[in-house]
Amino acid sequence: MALLDSSIWDGKLFIGEWVDSPASIDVVEPATGQVLGRVGKATPDDVLAAARRAAAAQRDWAAKRPEERAAVLRRAGALWEEHASEIEQWIIRESGAILPKAQLETHIAAAECFDAAALPNHPRGEVLSTNEDRWSVSRRVPAGVVSVIAPFNFPLILSIRSVAPALALGNAVLLKPDPRTNVSGGIALARIFEEAGLPAGLLQVLTGGVDVGEAVVAAPEVRIISFTGSTPAGRKVGEAAARHLKRAHLELGGNNALIILPGADLAKAASAGAFGSFMHQGQICMTSGRHLVHESLHDEYVAALKEKAEHLPVGDPASGQVALGPIIDRGQVERIHAIVTDSVDAGAQLEAGGTHDGLFYKPTVLSHVTREHRAWAEEIFGPVAPVMSFSTIEEAIEIARDTEFGLSLGILGEVGMAMEVADAIPSGIVHINEQTVSDESTAPFGGIGASGTGSRFGGAQANIEAFTETQWLTLRSDIAPYPF
Repeated sequence: MALLDSSIWDGKLFIGEWVDSPASIDVVEPATGQVLGRVGKATPDDVLAAARRAAAAQRDWAAKRPEERAAVLRRAGALWEEHASEIEQWIIRESGAILPKAQLETHIAAAECFDAAALPNHPRGEVLSTNEDRWSVSRRVPAGVVSVIAPFNFPLILSIRSVAPALALGNAVLLKPDPRTNVSGGIALARIFEEAGLPAGLLQVLTGGVDVGEAVVAAPEVRIISFTGSTPAGRKVGEAAARHLKRAHLELGGNNALIILPGADLAKAASAGAFGSFMHQGQICMTSGRHLVHESLHDEYVAALKEKAEHLPVGDPASGQVALGPIIDRGQVERIHAIVTDSVDAGAQLEAGGTHDGLFYKPTVLSHVTREHRAWAEEIFGPVAPVMSFSTIEEAIEIARDTEFGLSLGILGEVGMAMEVADAIPSGIVHINEQTVSDESTAPFGGIGASGTGSRFGGAQANIEAFTETQWLTLRSDIAPYPF
């Protein structure tokens, strides 16, 4: 039987075991509209019961020897590799990804588990100086129950990057995937960890809508919320978490600048710009959303970017070799098109694209863009490359800084000049001589401003800080004397 055989999960919830659900959510293929199956639909009461089970299971899990927790994560990593082809087909069909993007997801999922397997053996504290007659220690302890709320665009990566380290560090996890990618962002993780031997109750997948999202934040046993999604939704999660006095790690949107400096290699810059804007239909928080090009290269850059946009094939990634698949749903297509048409009506020049056939939106290039145009000012989350020129480095810095976001920044050109620019622009991530889209399991990922709360995912230090609590511990050889 296949790992994701629908007979295992169809119409069911995973709460440490598969149970029938009275309600369900269709699994829909964006490219065709075909219903691929249905998953169980959780209720807020289901979430509260799951949180209680998670808290009970977590105590035993935290007490396990580090090598026991590490072994489960290593087995999970191996299973991602073993079942990669099957899982990739679900990512392609459910999220509209092309094959290389789906392969990236399974590759990083395995890496996240292998890296997380080392976390139980990392130093977990330090000995502190003290002026008292005692030993003083600071140590990191498991937080308890962690809720992970993941989006549709990279459903596997953006769930596993929190699920794996949280489990490795002795926590239990409630996972709420986006309703549009319940299989690749939820069911797949349930099956992998079930096969890896994770004890029941430590990972539960709560599929559902906004009410379920609110419940995984509010459940009393939950101490940490890891949320990846839009900035407006993140604000609501942050507000709810603060009301319940819980930590919320928020990785939110971006409107990322790609700066092409004078003297940059034009062909390589256009290739980088096309990838940064059109990869996965631009549905990435790190997408290159603002192309800032020195005036000496501007016209040639626009022409080269236009040429690439016009020759990138768009279609169903499950039925042929294409560069762009479908947008996730009708609402997102309508939003993308409204931003493009509003910007053109306001004076931007449409160089390529700007049309769609159903959910298939053509790669779009806009020139003569101003800061007032929606295509420049807003996060589009679609395959649109707005281009603006600059005259001086100071002007480029000022324009790039003029945003509420601060996630990723790409700078193409001479390294010394690029470093000076990087030092002047606030951003959680900077890539020199690379475009804005990149991620690794070992790198601390996150943004500032409207792109997040400064939390970081990736690498041992960031993950330990994210998914454990600090405890101060003192010890004496005898009971201390007191004046009372």
